[in-house]
Amino acid sequence: MTEIQNPWHSRPIDVDRWSEHPEVKGLVDRIWDGFLGEKIAEYGRGPKPKLGFRKQLRVVILDLYVAWLDDPKLSIGVSMSVNSWDTNSRYNALYISKKIIPIIQELHEAGLIDLLKGSYGGPGVKHNRTTRIRASEAPQDWFVKARFDRDDIGRAKGEEIIVLKNDNNKQIEYEDTPETNRWREELQAYNDLIANSLIDIPSLQEPILEISRDLPPGATGDIDESRRIRIGDANKRTRRIFSRGSWDMHGRFYGGWWQQIDSDWRSKITIDNEPTIEADFEGMHVAMIYAEEGLELPHDPYILPGYKNKGIPPKLVRNLAKILVLTAINAKEKSSAYRAFRAGFPNKHFGKKMTDKKLDVLLGALLDRNPCLGDYLFTDQGIRLMRKDSEITSLIYNHFTRKGIPVLSVHDSYLVDCRHVGELRQVMVEASEEVAGRPLRSSYNIPGREEFVPVNDHDLQWYIYSQEQSPCEGYVQRVLRFQERTGRIISPYEREVWLG
Repeated sequence: MTEIQNPWHSRPIDVDRWSEHPEVKGLVDRIWDGFLGEKIAEYGRGPKPKLGFRKQLRVVILDLYVAWLDDPKLSIGVSMSVNSWDTNSRYNALYISKKIIPIIQELHEAGLIDLLKGSYGGPGVKHNRTTRIRASEAPQDWFVKARFDRDDIGRAKGEEIIVLKNDNNKQIEYEDTPETNRWREELQAYNDLIANSLIDIPSLQEPILEISRDLPPGATGDIDESRRIRIGDANKRTRRIFSRGSWDMHGRFYGGWWQQIDSDWRSKITIDNEPTIEADFEGMHVAMIYAEEGLELPHDPYILPGYKNKGIPPKLVRNLAKILVLTAINAKEKSSAYRAFRAGFPNKHFGKKMTDKKLDVLLGALLDRNPCLGDYLFTDQGIRLMRKDSEITSLIYNHFTRKGIPVLSVHDSYLVDCRHVGELRQVMVEASEEVAGRPLRSSYNIPGREEFVPVNDHDLQWYIYSQEQSPCEGYVQRVLRFQERTGRIISPYEREVWLG
């Protein structure tokens, strides 16, 4: 077994993994019979769990396999407290019980998983964390030789996609209402459409993206890491998440792999082999505040003619101003906002060094430019505005889902295939007017262009043309597997045509 060096390079266990593939069952049976069966039988006293031990083991093995595929160094966070496993929870479609705890313990005893015990320093302590696990060397060898792959692993029937969280970001139970039922039905229809759509990047040989990022100090010991994002059919499901125990807070949509990558990579996405265009709302939350004040946002709110600071390029000033105002809208008070602002930048970035006094000056220039923002800063407005922008997204989803046209969202921006971009812009106008009380301006999100810079038809056509990609062999194979799975034909579909 190998020691888990970085417990923060992890994600929570996914208890909705499931597969009926015979090779999956065969691997789980070999692990059960060879390592766990007799020992786990000792834990069998008491009420019989709704999901048997062997099937609970299957869920664990499937999630270990998926984590290993995504990143062999990635670990899974799992609670070893019996109070964390409620078979009656709406977030537990497979009825995983506290019996999963001895399964994990015995997997560790058998040397089949690396395990790092959880840490708890008291309520609210920053470095509290659950136990971390990942597949050890032996299961990794089995995974390499396995005769099943990622596409053979699906989701539990009836998994919850409308999520309510409390102030501590923990999922909480709720009673369904006509509204929650409607949200679930609408989102399930959207997920069904997306599941039956080919969303990919034709130039990508392997369906994995390495996304580099600078992590803030403390999260990983100030180690620069990269994220491995797996694209494709297995990473497309969307959930809607509400917060603070209220249906009036948050409500944004999360889940698709396109939300985890940058705009440069998003620009390469195709839907059913058609190039896509991304459109977004200009300064959305600022524009919403203007609308609440009965005003139209007539200018780029982040360009500050009155801000004088020698040696700072205008583009950097605009970026700092945008981050500061959005941080201030989300914060409850100024000092925490300023700390969050600085924490969001990597070491050596100019923003990291800005003192409170310098931020006061920048904020003053922002308010000179946008006086109506004054009453909305440092008053925890962000989560309320997210609820409004999520309703706009819901209206956009529903419009296109009814017409069978896939649209992808990244909160306040939307991707659609290039044939429907005009319709998308019109629906964005109508949805924002319905929710915000007046139409909000939108623009095309084209890499290299700043927000608020107009894009004319000629520029748009040139951009679409420039985005044409020659499909590589790996993409061709993914298309063929998609066609086999769904019965849909993505034209052109013959290998000779794809490869020219």
